[in-house]
Amino acid sequence: MMIPMHLLLFYDVIPNYAERRLAFRSAHLAHAREAHQRGELLLGGALANPIDGAVLLFQGASPSVAENFAKADPYVLNGLVSAWRVREWTTVVGDNPAVDLPAEL
Repeated sequence: MMIPMHLLLFYDVIPNYAERRLAFRSAHLAHAREAHQRGELLLGGALANPIDGAVLLFQGASPSVAENFAKADPYVLNGLVSAWRVREWTTVVGDNPAVDLPAEL
């Protein structure tokens, strides 16, 4: 059985993001909940103090899982996200890590 890779989606957001997102928040959360129900999105949320970005943790066979989420996200489509990027995350500890290290390490 192939263990899916973990992917981090980073969002850089516009000034006043916290206030400006309100008009699109329901649609964004519906999009996120659908990805979670498919087993793709594990966790996601805004960075705090200050609210100047967001990070979402995905699992999948390729970076396209997170990329496709971003391309269809109402926050991205409506200009609340000034830039986004996906990074593969080599997880080694926790539930279902991408790399199963030997116990003696």
